Amino acid sequence: MRFRAKIVDLACLNHFSRVTGTIARLARSCTLRLTAGKLFFILADRAAGGGAGLWCELCQGNYFDEFQMEGVAAEHNEIYLEVVPENLSRALKTAQNAKAFKIKLTNKHCPCLRVAVELPSLSTSSRIVTHDIPVGVIPRRLWNDFREPSVPDFDVSIYLPVLKTMKSVVERMKNLSNSIVIEANLSGEMNLKIETDLVCVTTHFKDLGNPPWASADGCQSSSQGRDPESMAEARIDIKKLQQLLAGQQVNPTKALCNIVNKRIVHFVLLHEDVLLQYFIPALA
Repeated sequence: MRFRAKIVDLACLNHFSRVTGTIARLARSCTLRLTAGKLFFILADRAAGGGAGLWCELCQGNYFDEFQMEGVAAEHNEIYLEVVPENLSRALKTAQNAKAFKIKLTNKHCPCLRVAVELPSLSTSSRIVTHDIPVGVIPRRLWNDFREPSVPDFDVSIYLPVLKTMKSVVERMKNLSNSIVIEANLSGEMNLKIETDLVCVTTHFKDLGNPPWASADGCQSSSQGRDPESMAEARIDIKKLQQLLAGQQVNPTKALCNIVNKRIVHFVLLHEDVLLQYFIPALA
């Protein structure tokens, strides 16, 4: 099992740093899945226990100038590592003006991702800063726990308003309640609601638009045949929503939200080559 990679392009390095910074805001610990063509950050088991789920994928070719890996076996050419994304994010922050960033899987005393950052120097010799980030190697028998989550059969899918606007609304609302109701319909309307014994606050968004989703057989999801004005809703933990909005260091070109009535809210953020999915289960 081997892995080594290198980034020389500063724009790619800073973009990768922003992605890991976003992941670090959303997950204390997650699974890093390495394949020949892609990297994935996955937080899977929490969703089953009522926590949020996360799936982020990036094409390695858009970031790395060199990328070599050998998985656990020829027919299973993948590596699954348990990482603390904050440690990776911290190492990348030291690389903001680096000449090169190298990362490789080592096993001296325990499995580690060794990050070597080559910094510019006034003398002829470069300064190299290394970080050893401990990781856990996830055995083959557990890999099925980290497959891509299926997109739920949602009642409503809607484009999100400008995330900065949504973030400032949610930040004000979080002082009033621990939970927030997201409701939306197929006429491009979405409401964020706080309901407590003392106060009821609603922010309305209009003309957001609804994505033209279709499943593999060409049929719409369960939203087909639904009254366009009828709202689907889910009450979710406001802190989890705030984490998602506050953690966005990658400004997505497309952001949308799928609601399964009273069950789950599924956020999809796309930025050129990064796909981030975030699942927040509804509160009982």
